[in-house]
Amino acid sequence: MSVELYTQYNYEKQWQKTSQKDLLRMIEEEMPETDGPSTLKYIVSEVEKGRVVTLGSCRFKMLKNG
Repeated sequence: MSVELYTQYNYEKQWQKTSQKDLLRMIEEEMPETDGPSTLKYIVSEVEKGRVVTLGSCRFKMLKNG
């Protein structure tokens, strides 16, 4: 089973597939005062539970395939 990470800015209508590298960049842009790698770890742990996480103007979720 593979896990795919998706992001959506509040002005977008569709979710976009995103790599963890790009996700880290987005976190650092949205919340530069936070620790990017720790925030990434938190977001991944929450979306793996099926939750949608919002950070600034961006939302994150995972889809499981297979």
